[in-house]
Amino acid sequence: MGTEELIVAIEEQLFSDDAMNAFVVLDGASVSRLLDKLYDLSPEFLCLFKGELSPDMAEVAPYLVKIERDSEFTNWLIGHGWGKHWGIYVLADSDLRALDRHLRGLLLVFDEGGKPLRFRFYDPRVVRTYLPTCTAEELATVFGPVATFLVEEEDASNATRFQLTSDTLKQQRIPITG
Repeated sequence: MGTEELIVAIEEQLFSDDAMNAFVVLDGASVSRLLDKLYDLSPEFLCLFKGELSPDMAEVAPYLVKIERDSEFTNWLIGHGWGKHWGIYVLADSDLRALDRHLRGLLLVFDEGGKPLRFRFYDPRVVRTYLPTCTAEELATVFGPVATFLVEEEDASNATRFQLTSDTLKQQRIPITG
């Protein structure tokens, strides 16, 4: 499957419901020169880490980006990043700022001793493993305004769609490439 077919296949999953906005949460630590690309291509985005960040921290921070069908940024993102664990796709009827507020609340978790830890939910390898282990209450917290998480599988020819239906996690494998 070529890049153009890959882009079409992913966009079919992201833009099939006009009532939903499509976003991606990107891991700056996984995407080389992400900030340069965000500033060059100008999608609407916010850093999930708040406050004044050092340049080094800004480079590796997670970013929430609103994506649009057929945009230069979306084409670059899918064409270069699919299969490389750059981040997770999110469908929500929220705007960027409301989703940012929700997702920032997921960044910090506490271990059994109460020690705060950063939770890298935006790594597809993490969210794929984590969501199926959640209780109904945890799922409600993680999903909040999110209707769908779409994540690449280890074998990037497939994706998994996670949705919350009546306190139950629904997982659907989606073939992406032939």
